[in-house]
Amino acid sequence: MEMRHFKTRNGTDLAFSVIGQGMGPIGDFYEILDEKRCISTVEQAFKSGIRTFDSSPHYGNGLSESRLGAGLRHIPRDEIVVSTKIGRVMDPFRSPPPKNKDVFSPGFAGGFPHAPVFDYTYDGTMRSVEQSLLRTGLSRFDILFIHDCDVWTHGVEAEAKFKEAMNGAYIALDKLRSEKIVGAIGFGINEADTCVKFAKAGDFDVAMMAGRYSLLVQTGLDEFLPLAQQKNMGVMLAGVFNSGILAIGAVPGARFDYAPASPEIMERVKKIESICAAHKVSLRRAALQFAMAHPVVKTVVLGAVTPEEAAANAADADGKVPSGLWSDLKSAGLLNPAAPTG
Repeated sequence: MEMRHFKTRNGTDLAFSVIGQGMGPIGDFYEILDEKRCISTVEQAFKSGIRTFDSSPHYGNGLSESRLGAGLRHIPRDEIVVSTKIGRVMDPFRSPPPKNKDVFSPGFAGGFPHAPVFDYTYDGTMRSVEQSLLRTGLSRFDILFIHDCDVWTHGVEAEAKFKEAMNGAYIALDKLRSEKIVGAIGFGINEADTCVKFAKAGDFDVAMMAGRYSLLVQTGLDEFLPLAQQKNMGVMLAGVFNSGILAIGAVPGARFDYAPASPEIMERVKKIESICAAHKVSLRRAALQFAMAHPVVKTVVLGAVTPEEAAANAADADGKVPSGLWSDLKSAGLLNPAAPTG
């Protein structure tokens, strides 16, 4: 599998596999999963050539990090890049609250019975990192992200949370980076405009943008991705299947951005599928190869909940797509003309 190297601001060289293993679904995102199968999925990802692994305390209130640590237990630490996130501290003495219907960020079907507490302060950040190290059993992380500090998650409180993060979490992460306790720091956000806001506010190495640069959505192309290139920031893309519709197609029950896909989205995907079929390329492979093609993208993080899915992700990364597919999509008005396609 292709590896992409990136030197951080403190001189750390990170070797990203072009496909990363995203641990969100393994935190019991949509359903309660089998523990052994989840661990085997992490192990299979490594066997398939994946060397980048991303998690968060948010994913199953720590369950994802625990399963990631178990899956990596016998894998040489220096051969992988591991990232996790801060912003939520877990309280094991309280139960998780019911879902907040006023924001888009979803809850999980399962996970640990611990209450997440949003905390972007300096002390909260240090505590979050400590908890994550204990859950994974690792002695260090390669990348730490400020997580979900956006309107998507916080609604009207987003601006206050942003200020708390820059006055607290950013200072803590910058200190850990300067001491080379962590190789790189960044932010993981679901909104392109908030990615721009963070990129301008601090000296970050890496950004993870979810769902805003895909075959369906290219809002990240206008300002954020050029800004990342200008500031020499590496970008890790997540959500490139937009919650599944670009992986399974416009079928009944398909989801877009965590919700049932609208008729308009379904129709657009059908048109994309038709052009892909004419070029004998699966929609899933086209979506993945498109995301990989932007020059600032270091890795595309994909979820997998079975060993077979992890192996399929790695195989799709090596598949080639004819250039005519991209020109046809652009001619049909289904792809931003400015989007790089290799």
